[in-house]
Amino acid sequence: MGGEADLVQPRFERGCRCYAVVIDRAIAGYGWLSTGAEWISELQLEIRPRKAEGYIWNCTTLPEHRRQGVFKALVVGISGAALRVGITRVWIGTMAIPGESAVPQSGFRPALTFSAIRWAGLLFFRHLTNVDPALGRDGLSVIRTSGGWYFGTVTRRRH
Repeated sequence: MGGEADLVQPRFERGCRCYAVVIDRAIAGYGWLSTGAEWISELQLEIRPRKAEGYIWNCTTLPEHRRQGVFKALVVGISGAALRVGITRVWIGTMAIPGESAVPQSGFRPALTFSAIRWAGLLFFRHLTNVDPALGRDGLSVIRTSGGWYFGTVTRRRH
């Protein structure tokens, strides 16, 4: 986990679960599942999943395994594991990354879309659409915002 090795134990202590994709007895990628509050650095917001909900975050594919389906396998695996422990809804956020297309292929539907711009240490973003009105309302609820334009300084949290 490279530069985040010191965060592993505190994550386990607060109830986060870590999952990995293993190829030839070596970790090819990993990601986390939380049922408590987590920081979404891309949006500078905190997500607070409700009862029986979880949040998949900090998914990483090691460079030598990129573009081989590791991210999709990880998301599908974490989602399945979440269902087996009684989590009935899983949230995940994506940005414009190569693996982003794996999210809908893994059974996820978009709840919200955002536009974000970082400039001079500030973050400007706005909630653009609720793809599905009910799902969008639920999405806004777990990130505790009502939509519209927001701006603030970029905050880095190590968690």
